Amino acid sequence: MAEEVIELQSLRKEDIPADLRAETYFDFNTHRFEHQVLLEQADSVYAAILGIDEYATKWLADTIAKKRSSARAFNNKTPKPVHTIGNFEVLLEDGVVFEPARIIGRVPALRGPSQKDDLRYSIYVGKGARVIGACLYLEKGSIYIGAGTTVEPGVGIKGPVIIGKETELRQGAYLRGDCIIGNGCVIRGEIKNCVLMDKANFSHPSYLGDSLCGYMTHFGNQATTANIGIFAGLVEKHKRKPLVIRCNGRAYDIGNPKMGICMGDYSQVGCGCVSDPGTFLKPYTITYPLARISKGFYGPNEILKNKPLEHGVIERSPYKPPA
Repeated sequence: MAEEVIELQSLRKEDIPADLRAETYFDFNTHRFEHQVLLEQADSVYAAILGIDEYATKWLADTIAKKRSSARAFNNKTPKPVHTIGNFEVLLEDGVVFEPARIIGRVPALRGPSQKDDLRYSIYVGKGARVIGACLYLEKGSIYIGAGTTVEPGVGIKGPVIIGKETELRQGAYLRGDCIIGNGCVIRGEIKNCVLMDKANFSHPSYLGDSLCGYMTHFGNQATTANIGIFAGLVEKHKRKPLVIRCNGRAYDIGNPKMGICMGDYSQVGCGCVSDPGTFLKPYTITYPLARISKGFYGPNEILKNKPLEHGVIERSPYKPPA
């Protein structure tokens, strides 16, 4: 008899299993997050991942329109000469150092001489931020950089992207669009369609896609998350089957082949780890280095150890968080 597979997106919010709800992973009463409404209004954590683009696009439009009067505006140009192409807008608050390597805006469509394509996206940079030697892509969405944030040379950012205050984007960081980064974060890896909450630390080479990462989460050096199954990569995109997650003895079709990791507050992934698509780490779940984390649910308050010689599998041990 074939296993019954439940379509996650067909369920009412009250019927979503607790292991797939945002409140299981993120404590917004203790750690407020500016964009927590995205997760609070979503039926499940995966619905929040699917909603990143729509939320970020609207937030950027509304916030930039509201704050426009607080900044100096430059249309299709910058305060100092920069290699640019296409239509874009730069908005800078006081005390900003803005010397990117290049800006790629929207290139007008080839139309008749009497028609114009004036659609442009914006980069808004908050007070005291520094953007030096970065490549900024405004072809598909705007970019917001919060006050006091540093963007180092060699960083690439594709809108739509929201970056919070006092965050550090280190050389080599690549934000591929639909990224929401909180305050006080450190980023160096490649990130796509993700939410990283305040003080998230992804400061080394890594990949993070289609994921949610809570307060003070961390990836060690060369840790990465797979967001599509290795065999699914052999199938043409339109033929790929949605990812199925097993929770409390039941199977749930999430409605999409892609998902990375959901990391609860304070979760940590050690150096050289790889997580399967559909991995869920509840708060204070710690993964030792060089572990392959199979899809499923772990934690809270748990240590995952790579001990193949002793056990042949990942060993799971209890963990008591600090008082």
